[in-house]
Amino acid sequence: MIVRGVLFDNDGTLVDTHDLILSSMRYATETVLGVEFSERDLMRGVGTPLATQMRDFTDDPRLQDELVNTYRAHNHAHHDKAVALFPDVAEGLALLRKEGVALGVVTAKRHELAWRGLEIAGAAPYVKCLVGADDCEPNKPDPAPVVMGARLLGLEPPECLYVGDSPFDIRAGNAAGCPTVAVLWGMFGEDELRTENPTYVIRTFSELVSLVKTSRKAAFPGR
Repeated sequence: MIVRGVLFDNDGTLVDTHDLILSSMRYATETVLGVEFSERDLMRGVGTPLATQMRDFTDDPRLQDELVNTYRAHNHAHHDKAVALFPDVAEGLALLRKEGVALGVVTAKRHELAWRGLEIAGAAPYVKCLVGADDCEPNKPDPAPVVMGARLLGLEPPECLYVGDSPFDIRAGNAAGCPTVAVLWGMFGEDELRTENPTYVIRTFSELVSLVKTSRKAAFPGR
């Protein structure tokens, strides 16, 4: 396998937004529904579009819309101070770009806010393309956004790793035909991720860089 591109999920993979997402979910559900849900229930749909997640809490379409709007108001108000890259991500992205690997992001977050977070956190200069929830229908776990991301990089899915922290990421990447990488520093546990049969499971961003370099060194021995 020659890795020519790497597509990343955003939240929980590049950007650490766990606490921001949890507080926004808790605020929305308690404000709109007056119900306290467990952290597991609040976070189990992360990695899918927000509107999809809210269907777990009510069957009423009006309340679902209100949950989305309330979540977004809280999230946007606290977003800029809360986003930060996970350890070694900035350095790792720089090394991958230096290696000649095309980099992109495929996320269930809307494009504008996802890009803003990458800019604030310092990852945007390394990213060639971003596919948000409002750029492609259907969304993850359907493979369509991952396929779009690969094409925007000028590549085919088998030439790209898809890297994510949720079962929905791995399912989408596998269905798209990408080798998939499950990361263990995000929002889901190893058992949940391995159930989706990722190609690789890693614990640090440095492992990803080594994986890519090894694949390319075998393909281009003179490098």
